Amino acid sequence: MIQIIEETGSTNADLVERLSAGEHIAEGDWLVARRQTAGRGRQGRAWFDGSGNFLGSSVVHRAPGDPPAPTLALACGLAVYEALLPLCPDPARLMLKWPNDVLLGHAKISGILLEGVGHGPRQSIVIGIGVNLAVAPQLTDRETIALAQVTKPPAPEAFAERLAQCLDLELQRWREFGLDLLIRRWCDCAHPLGTPLAVHDGDAGVVKGTFGGLSPDGSLLLRLADGQTRAIHAGDVSLD
Repeated sequence: MIQIIEETGSTNADLVERLSAGEHIAEGDWLVARRQTAGRGRQGRAWFDGSGNFLGSSVVHRAPGDPPAPTLALACGLAVYEALLPLCPDPARLMLKWPNDVLLGHAKISGILLEGVGHGPRQSIVIGIGVNLAVAPQLTDRETIALAQVTKPPAPEAFAERLAQCLDLELQRWREFGLDLLIRRWCDCAHPLGTPLAVHDGDAGVVKGTFGGLSPDGSLLLRLADGQTRAIHAGDVSLD
């Protein structure tokens, strides 16, 4: 089920509140807003209200035997990538950046925020996704782009249907085939090996190196100038 509402503060916050209150939300159900007044991204960033863009959230309920929850970020990035790929006039320009940013050229076209509700085997993960279909937000720290800058975009409602199908498929693969397939497919869709990267650790520290792929657990492998390889488990990554 895809529920479309005209306006809310944040679709993620709405689903977190409903789950925390004990409401059951089925996997595959989506809450999609035409406009958000309090959208947010990673590290507390404010997110564009998105009139004409896709702004929606869904839920994954953790089950015994599931891969580690942080690897959902990779699967969600792949779902958005697959949903956008046939819409791009030049598909080769579309790429993933760790862990789940989707870039068109070097510009960000999508953002994903995952939030946990509960703990242990009963934990649920709320997945918030924003895709710049009609217009791109102006950010001070990174380049952004909208699909409308390269082609006529679909309506958010139509894109919601497509994205829901892509995420369902990626979740099925994530559960059935585990991380080996996920990591191979993710790397096939990412910027090339050797791409210069900068990792911001949240304490104003920056580590620079080149893209060395992903580790078996989905961490970013950063090749440093001294020849060492560092596994990055968290951080804000940018193309350097």
